[in-house]
Amino acid sequence: MMRFLSLFLLSAALVCAQPFRWTREQMIHFTAENPFERFPDGRPKVPDELPEKVKGLSVEEAWGILMNKGYTHQHAGFGFKMLHPGKKLVGRAVTAQYLPTRPDLEKVLVSDAKSQGLPSGTNQKVIDLLQLNDVPVVDLMGAAPGHNFGGDNLQAAIYGATRTGAVVDGTVRDIEGLVEMPTQIYYRDGHPAAVAGVTVIGINIPVKIGEAIVMPGDVVLADRTGIMFIPPQFVKEIVEKAELTHIHDEWTKSKFLTGKYKASELYGGPLSPENQKEYDEYVKQKLGAKK
Repeated sequence: MMRFLSLFLLSAALVCAQPFRWTREQMIHFTAENPFERFPDGRPKVPDELPEKVKGLSVEEAWGILMNKGYTHQHAGFGFKMLHPGKKLVGRAVTAQYLPTRPDLEKVLVSDAKSQGLPSGTNQKVIDLLQLNDVPVVDLMGAAPGHNFGGDNLQAAIYGATRTGAVVDGTVRDIEGLVEMPTQIYYRDGHPAAVAGVTVIGINIPVKIGEAIVMPGDVVLADRTGIMFIPPQFVKEIVEKAELTHIHDEWTKSKFLTGKYKASELYGGPLSPENQKEYDEYVKQKLGAKK
């Protein structure tokens, strides 16, 4: 389904003389619920302070809110590896869709890229667009020889531009060199082959990463549980609700660790009047300290 959507979007873009990307008008049309400013190309620009706060969240905190709103395909987790286990990845998504190379289509794409001054390198077409706090989110059709989104050199270029990392539904190479770098990468597998036999068919269009549907400008939140892609219109709400969740969990765990309470007394049901009063005071104290 997504492959057909990508080809449809490509055809529409060709009519507008932009073979790789939505026009600004198309971007605004398809991300109409974005409440924030936009980049010049129309991509939603979630303010820097919100992704910074997202770094303190877990995937689970975003998951519950998005599920309740009907966004049931925002999490990708099965089968992804982490370059640095335990290190989070947060930033604004720049999406890219790859397909296997087809000679007649490739001739058109190469010609159009040249006429528009785009890089000749396959992955560079995506990487050269990246800005601070971006995260390239790349559908390379899973792990296979040639389904590669860079090794230590290109990933260094990505980190230098973004200070984040990458999400790659495909492979990366030079992992021995990558682990020495501060970047964080979620990827399917390592493979020594450079990129080959694939072509970039779309940039900053909807892509499918694992089980998730990703739009350009979504906020990426990745930890040990997997990768969440948060639509811009929900980022502020998730951050604000997570603050109360953190306080609740902190209080609950501290009480359980005393060994004086059964699970049912503090979790999954109403608190006793005594515990409710203590909890309310704890919340008031914590929120007051943050002002």
